[in-house]
Amino acid sequence: MEKMREIILEILEKNSKIDPSDLAVMLGLTEVEVVNEIQKMEKEQIICGYHTLINWDKTTKESVTALIEVKVTPQRGEGFDRIAERIYRFHEVKAVYLMSGGFDLTVIIEGSTMKEVALFVAQKLSTLDSVLSTATHFVLKKYKDHGLIFEDRKKDERMVVSP
Repeated sequence: MEKMREIILEILEKNSKIDPSDLAVMLGLTEVEVVNEIQKMEKEQIICGYHTLINWDKTTKESVTALIEVKVTPQRGEGFDRIAERIYRFHEVKAVYLMSGGFDLTVIIEGSTMKEVALFVAQKLSTLDSVLSTATHFVLKKYKDHGLIFEDRKKDERMVVSP
């Protein structure tokens, strides 16, 4: 049963729009069994949602993604949880991760412009009591995200000419 769940999850992670009947055929189960198992995993919050991965570079929408390294002072009795919660409640924040190494939290945010991201860091993030320092890195180009290659580099089929 647990192995079947893992297989369902792996398939859904790659294609959340797969038809349950196709999934049932792939697993040798009935469609009802597959639908019931997916619903159970949704109730157990193993499946937390369904997302569409969009290559915004191919649209007219202007968007900036930044990865921010944050050093914080952990709270007594709560560690990093309270400050992480304060950070992830900002609507600009897309993800927060507790890290090992030279900084404590990675915060991923999206904004319309670099200035908007900079203002978020200066006015909202760095002003929090527990935040000691931040380092902001802007994403210049996405090559691969969530296992999907964004730009498949085609082989240049022109003849090489050399002197």
